[in-house]
Amino acid sequence: MVAEAAVANNDNKTKELIIMDLKKLALKEMFQHRNQLFSSLIAITLGIAAIVGIKNITYFSEKAVSSELDTLGANVLILPKSASVQDYYSADFQEEEIPEDYVNVLVNSDIKGIDNLSPKLNLHVEIQGQKAILTGILPKNEFKSKTIWQGTLGVFSRPEGCGTPAVIPGITDSNKNITKKRVIEDLGENKILVGSDLAKTLEAKEGSTIKILNKDFIVEAVLPVSGTIDDNRIFAHLHTVQQLGNKTSLLNAIEIVGCCAEISKGLIQKLNKLLPDARVVTITQIVQTQLNTNRLMNKLSIIVLIMIVLIGGASIANYMFADVYERSKEIGILMAMGANNNWLMKLFLYKSIVLGAIGGITGYLIGTIIAVVLGPKVAGIPVSPLPIFALYSLVLSMLISVVASILPVIKATKVDPFVIMQEE
Repeated sequence: MVAEAAVANNDNKTKELIIMDLKKLALKEMFQHRNQLFSSLIAITLGIAAIVGIKNITYFSEKAVSSELDTLGANVLILPKSASVQDYYSADFQEEEIPEDYVNVLVNSDIKGIDNLSPKLNLHVEIQGQKAILTGILPKNEFKSKTIWQGTLGVFSRPEGCGTPAVIPGITDSNKNITKKRVIEDLGENKILVGSDLAKTLEAKEGSTIKILNKDFIVEAVLPVSGTIDDNRIFAHLHTVQQLGNKTSLLNAIEIVGCCAEISKGLIQKLNKLLPDARVVTITQIVQTQLNTNRLMNKLSIIVLIMIVLIGGASIANYMFADVYERSKEIGILMAMGANNNWLMKLFLYKSIVLGAIGGITGYLIGTIIAVVLGPKVAGIPVSPLPIFALYSLVLSMLISVVASILPVIKATKVDPFVIMQEE
């Protein structure tokens, strides 16, 4: 009885020792097969590095592309029902009008993807014998949709990101109908902004006085060269232009900087439903350029992700299968000593988690360095590290490693220690 108790006690100690040394044993086994370990580690590391590098450059590239495309202005137009985009751009305005109340309808809607609104009313005028276009605007909005002008007055910022309700700067939820309160402070009723070409012709400069339709205006600023019809245009407060043209509460168009992701999800249809008596159209070239760029970058990221899953996963699975095959005898001995299936599963899964963690962290560091160094050379943009990608890399690589190890682990648990001993 004493001898049996001693044997049982030794068996228990052996089991405890096996369980206690699981992590140590796993790490020791990993580095005994360095060639297979490093080949798997390289596969997962390079895969993670590639996707981190591409995603990092893509993130900053999309921001740069978005910024560049913002300078092109609006990508959605709200026009009178009978007007067309060709009519709007042929003379930059049409005779038909829409009610200014459409602005309030848009502001009070819950439609997402409208980053910026620019109501406009245009009049043909003649100043000192020179033909020009007088455009009434809500200045805050107009400057935000034309980032090339933002340095002139220094009070305008870029539009809010996608997914925000339509708003006009200076309008609060409790005061949405007072659409001009903040705007009047930015550009007074007797102030104008003059395009660069027209300013040269009229010899106008900041502080100059210009008479338009029998009303004296003070030049608030001369706008930088834009290379568009805006260089021969004068901008004034919308209400002032409406009064001069006897067109109270009327507009020729509402320009919108719409989020392209929302445009692709049906923004135009929502606007058409909201304003059934108006014509809502997209400026196809701008929108399509944005959409194509975003799609290309997303597809590239997906392709790399598929490659890392297939190549990295296959490499890790091969490493684990080889490990199980070569260590069949050791597995049999461990099972004969009391190791159960759960313990074996923990052993191999721990190895896969460690492998994935090392590959994820190393891949993130390499990918980030590549993005920071090559970003300015390849994409022509500055790239900074994105710490959140470290977490994504770690989770992704560990997940791939664990999933790839499932079949080898199952095979390991089915090893029969008695068969192994007989073979030896």
